Amino acid sequence: VPVLLFVAAPYIRRYVAGGRCKSTARLEGKVVLITGANTGIGKATARDLAQRGKCSARVIIACRDIAKGEAAASEIRAETGNQQVIVKKLDLADTKSIREFAEKFLAEEKELHVLINNAGVMLCPYSKTADGFEMHLGVNHLGHFLLTFLLLECLKQSAPARIVNVSSLAHHGGRIRFHDLHGEKSYNRGLAYCHSKLANVLFTRELARRLQGKFVLYFSTGTKVTANALHPGSVYSDLVRHSFVMTWLWKIFSFFLKTPCEGAQTSIYCAVAEELDSVTGQYFSDCQPAYVSPRGRDDETAKKLWSVSCELLGIQWD
Repeated sequence: VPVLLFVAAPYIRRYVAGGRCKSTARLEGKVVLITGANTGIGKATARDLAQRGKCSARVIIACRDIAKGEAAASEIRAETGNQQVIVKKLDLADTKSIREFAEKFLAEEKELHVLINNAGVMLCPYSKTADGFEMHLGVNHLGHFLLTFLLLECLKQSAPARIVNVSSLAHHGGRIRFHDLHGEKSYNRGLAYCHSKLANVLFTRELARRLQGKFVLYFSTGTKVTANALHPGSVYSDLVRHSFVMTWLWKIFSFFLKTPCEGAQTSIYCAVAEELDSVTGQYFSDCQPAYVSPRGRDDETAKKLWSVSCELLGIQWD
């Protein structure tokens, strides 16, 4: 058995690694914003996008922990030679922080070509954000919903532009519990994560529909901004840090998990692949279209979630 495992190991690893982004697209003169890029697949995504082209993109790492962000940015600058990798403070669990971030970003940056909503929390004990939202829903969905709303005009003016939402296969286990969005009646940390990832898929679907606009007398009212969601795979990262059992299992079975670099491939693919220039409202895994759960294809739920999200955040997004 040990011999067989030794022989099979390279093939197992190749299977676990999944699809790779083969695009050689260059990002000269582009501005990329990635949330939570100080660690894990976000950091790996930032590293890849920072080295695409002789005069590379301006890559902005938006994260809560500035010290960790600066350490990641310094490492990426040294590895890629791209000195335009910068860090800006953003706490997705606080709408005040999100608004302050967006205000500073729009004052300092003239364009935004790629927005990757990557940051997330998983398996948190019951807690709420600064605004009273359940933590998974607040950070994974509402925080990115508000950030996208505040930066959308900049994306439109910079078009063609892309919005990439990192969701998960876990969306298959989720449902939007409008009667108990913040888990005050019942709460399960695993299901809360699934619910938030389903919200990511539904948000992407409705956002893409709205961005496409309609045709009036042969003229399109749509934008050249696309929005797609993705499942990065099961990645060995600190995302499971809130669960002792999952952290323990992740260490034991790390050989069967993707590395952050492997997990970042579909995010990179959605951000740069030329064949996705006009593709929007889709869900990808291993750099190819993937199956979306029936709940993730429910347009009525997507519209209702949009309306409820706007109400919770106190915004009007028509």
